[in-house]
Amino acid sequence: MKKSWVRNSLVLSISLSAILAGCSNSSNGNASEKKVNVKMNQTGLPIVDKNITLNFVSPKSSLAPNFKDMTLFKELQKQTNVQVKWNNIPSEGYQEKKNLLLSSGDLPDAFYNSGFTDLDIVKYAKDGTIIPLDNLIDKYMPNLKKRLEERPALKSVITAPDGHIYSLPRAEEMDLVGLPNTMYINKTWLDKLGLKMPTTIEEYHDVLKAFQDKDANGNGKKDEIGLTYLFNGWCGNFGDMIAVFGVPDNNDHRIVRDGKVIFSAVQPEYKKAITYYHKWVKEGLLDSEATTQDQAKLFSKGKTKDETLGSFIWWESTELVGTDRQNDYAVLPPLKGPDGTPIVGRSNYSEYSRDAFVITKANKYPEITARWVDQLYDPKESAQVDWGPLGEIYEEDANGMLVNKELPAGVAMGEFRQKVAPGGPFVVLKDDFGKVVDMEPRAKERLAILDKYYRPYVEKENYPQVFFNEEDTKRVNQLQTDITQFVNQKQAHWLQDGGIEKEWDGYLKQLDQMGLPELMKLYQKGLDEFNKNNK
Repeated sequence: MKKSWVRNSLVLSISLSAILAGCSNSSNGNASEKKVNVKMNQTGLPIVDKNITLNFVSPKSSLAPNFKDMTLFKELQKQTNVQVKWNNIPSEGYQEKKNLLLSSGDLPDAFYNSGFTDLDIVKYAKDGTIIPLDNLIDKYMPNLKKRLEERPALKSVITAPDGHIYSLPRAEEMDLVGLPNTMYINKTWLDKLGLKMPTTIEEYHDVLKAFQDKDANGNGKKDEIGLTYLFNGWCGNFGDMIAVFGVPDNNDHRIVRDGKVIFSAVQPEYKKAITYYHKWVKEGLLDSEATTQDQAKLFSKGKTKDETLGSFIWWESTELVGTDRQNDYAVLPPLKGPDGTPIVGRSNYSEYSRDAFVITKANKYPEITARWVDQLYDPKESAQVDWGPLGEIYEEDANGMLVNKELPAGVAMGEFRQKVAPGGPFVVLKDDFGKVVDMEPRAKERLAILDKYYRPYVEKENYPQVFFNEEDTKRVNQLQTDITQFVNQKQAHWLQDGGIEKEWDGYLKQLDQMGLPELMKLYQKGLDEFNKNNK
């Protein structure tokens, strides 16, 4: 793979026969073949002198090839002498099939891009299905160990309540995911109709109405869509439109102010927002399909024969409207609401996650597996795991830094990345940009947008990645699932059909009966403990 993997340190060989004596002797069909006598090089490459095979399960997007055909993994096999037999499961059905494997005991050696929830981690760590990784990190994973020393907060994220580490991290320090929504407006239509960029919610309303009433696209049809978005999408959601009224919303309906956990969907400001935007639906300004459409449907509205979108919320404009129309749209700065102060909410998504990789008890070669996955935590390799390999996404400059190659004409980076980058275990820190890897152009563009328009008005706090104990995790999951589903159903209903004034008190009573006060106490307890442990 890369020369950075081969250190100048002395290559030592040790026999695994003694080290692995206590490991599982499971012979189920999905795990490694019968253990063979193999020597592992403690440092340097190859990892083993004699080829071995490991069995990994991993989800993959519909655009990605089988991981065995990915350049990155083919090169890694050549360098390590470790062959991975991939069981790639389509992302859409992965969680169900993963759970079936776990319940049946038909275990692979590892789950890559594991998708393990916190409850999965504590449950399967407790019963021994997945093994602790602390000693493996300390002895056989120098790349990851160094990264965790550089970022104690990352180590805290992956450390379970019992003090052990059972799952490996992914980290991408770009300061993007906390602000997942950007609002765009059709600047071409503004100019055509002689309208100014709106600064308040009422001005925005009037602009969207003008787009529709004055046939902004000039085709003689009333087919202009005022505003569209992705209901409860991880990005492109409606949270910042609710924030206009004083309290931001997000997919969790959970925000933090002054160290206190607040359920946004029971606040008076939330009620005012939904009441107000129902009027937009009745006027035809808010896309009537927004609460039911999927991402594919949303994207199709940006690429109609005649341009029909007046405004939309998404991560970036090009992905939704295409390169031929991106210049028709401009960023809409945060709008002033009734109190005259713009507010930008924050998601509870983190740049750190703890579900990148787990090793199961069926694995006969945990040390070799640890050394294999540690190669991905080399800074230059991490960048390629995240975005794509040398020769396809990157080339090296004179200083050895990875720089972006020019994409083929008509190729969107978002789609191309899915075809060549597996994701999974990687750590890309803020300091790596400009030294190890050049940030991709669209990320630079998005950072500039956020810095210019959004960060001055962003909420100061969000809910961190609290790792609850098993009992609290189970209870949080039980309560959160039903409550979130109920709230989302009511929000969609009230936006489309109205009735919030009449139903509000009953809604609040129902949430109390569903356990919302208990859920908030658990979240507050978790936040307080997190803050105490991360001072």
